Amino acid sequence: MARTLRILRYAALGLGAIAALLPFYYMLIGALQKKRDTGLGGLLPKPGNLTLDNLAGIDDSFSLLGALANSLIMTAGVVVCTLVFGLLAGYALAILRFRGRGLVFALVLLVQAIPFQLLMIPLYVMVVRYFGLADSYAGMILPFAINSVAVLIFRQYFLQIPREIFDAARMDGASELRILRSVAVPLVRPAILTAMLVTFIGPWNEFLWPFLVTKDQEMQPLAVSLANFSQANSTFQANPMGA
Repeated sequence: MARTLRILRYAALGLGAIAALLPFYYMLIGALQKKRDTGLGGLLPKPGNLTLDNLAGIDDSFSLLGALANSLIMTAGVVVCTLVFGLLAGYALAILRFRGRGLVFALVLLVQAIPFQLLMIPLYVMVVRYFGLADSYAGMILPFAINSVAVLIFRQYFLQIPREIFDAARMDGASELRILRSVAVPLVRPAILTAMLVTFIGPWNEFLWPFLVTKDQEMQPLAVSLANFSQANSTFQANPMGA
């Protein structure tokens, strides 16, 4: 009886996995179709209807690898800045004692309640007009360099560490940066991984801000390049839906 239940359990899990992967499989098959086939027969396409021309058509409109590289550079820059500044701010708010710490923490919480769209116009004027960072990686990265959610994550992790550990390091003559690097960071590795995962999705999917600050097609990330392609050039492909 137990073996039968185990078999049924794995069969149900297998069916669930297939159902979850089916849209991705269908998307892949649709991208490789020479002639669009949206019926059930399209799930098992004929070999003669498979082609790489759709991908080649995209690459003729814009550099697919270049746009992918731009997205990776932007995302990596945001993640690195988020981890560095988040660790510094989280450590300061959790461990250090200074006047106005509660006010700073309240401001960090307040930032989360302000939609990014409200800040977009002054940010655009500052980044493009005053700093001259249009069509640059710095212009795409700077508005997202500090993530208040990452600051809160690091602060909560640091608060769980006994203060005696930091006091002992100070008694040994270690500076605050040395304590942060050698004592605190190794103890909050789960928080670092969590902050990386939380931060990665945002800049990778970001469209509106890179669309505003990048006019040069060679500097546009993947989200912007694909949006421009789908609205303008995809109709010129032999299989627009596949492209």
